[in-house]
Amino acid sequence: MARLETSADKPVPVRVVAQRIGEWIARLGEIWIDGQIAQVTRRPGMATQFLTLRDPDANISLTVTCARGILGDAIDEGSRVVVRARPDFYIERGTLSLRATEIRQVGLGELLARLEALKKLLAAEGLFAADRKRALPFLPRCIGLITGRASAAERDIVENARRRLPDVAFRIESVATQGASAVNEVVEALTRLDADAAVDVIVIARGGGSVEDLLPFSNETLIRAVSAALTPVVSAIGHETDTPLLDFVADLAVSTPTDAAKRIVPDLAEELRELGALRERARGSVRRRLSREAELIAGLPERLRTAMQSRIERERVEAGALRDRGRRRVVGLVESAGTDLGHVRARLRTLSPQSTLDRGYAVVRRPDGTVVRDAAEASGELRIRVARGEFDAVAK
Repeated sequence: MARLETSADKPVPVRVVAQRIGEWIARLGEIWIDGQIAQVTRRPGMATQFLTLRDPDANISLTVTCARGILGDAIDEGSRVVVRARPDFYIERGTLSLRATEIRQVGLGELLARLEALKKLLAAEGLFAADRKRALPFLPRCIGLITGRASAAERDIVENARRRLPDVAFRIESVATQGASAVNEVVEALTRLDADAAVDVIVIARGGGSVEDLLPFSNETLIRAVSAALTPVVSAIGHETDTPLLDFVADLAVSTPTDAAKRIVPDLAEELRELGALRERARGSVRRRLSREAELIAGLPERLRTAMQSRIERERVEAGALRDRGRRRVVGLVESAGTDLGHVRARLRTLSPQSTLDRGYAVVRRPDGTVVRDAAEASGELRIRVARGEFDAVAK
């Protein structure tokens, strides 16, 4: 298809642009489309029927037209279908629609097979891993609740939670819990609550229903939004036998909305009873301790007296033993010193000049006191010392 050459001086008419768009769209041919019917218009007496086909995971829809016999009576709003259609550009109005030649409703078996395949895909990515689960706060300040408008699930959760904790606060987001708009509304409500710093935990709740009714809670967009949320999320969908994929990604999955109220807030009466029991146990422990201490204090003087007497006697015996050891040590040292002194005296006596004199020797000195050691030195007056005294002599 040749490109149009245009300018401000050479514009082309609207019809030419519309024809070109129509020709380009017509080249797409027939395609198979998977989607969910958001709206059906069946006008009596008209051969053409109109419906809106919505993407299950995004807020995108297309208008579809078909002959009366193509759209079965069993197919209605919310039905998951596969459509064989040709894109058609309506030149007069400049609108795009799909001309359906075949519409097949997706059966339950196929839906379950798709859910199982999605479950395996998300599990392989780690969205269901146990280490991603976050603990719920023990005493939430505010509970975010996403549920149907004036639903039984809302009533059950609010009434049971306030019965357990009367002052608990709620921020309730009323959304569609089934149908074509359910996923987008739940995701938008989740985003708002997750951004609210006052909300400590978010509960997504709905009563029971068929597999088709609960499909929004197995939607991939919703599952990924819950996985990305920073606030802990509780899944309270359906009854015990219902297990949407939301149960696997949520931080806590409960069997019923009523059970959710029991899990997200503590029972004030039960906590008070438990607190009272703990207080009594503490008091009893203190009383027993005081009683034991009183018994110990009552016998303390006698025990102190006995202990002091034992200590004094022990110290007295030890002091006597030390005194005897000291005495023996001093006596031994004195005797040893006396013996040593006797030996020294004997050696001194043996080596002294007096001992030599006692053996008959004499010391001869001149008047000046010098000792005469040679006979030639002996002349004149001399002084002679013997063992017992001294006397004068004259040498000739």
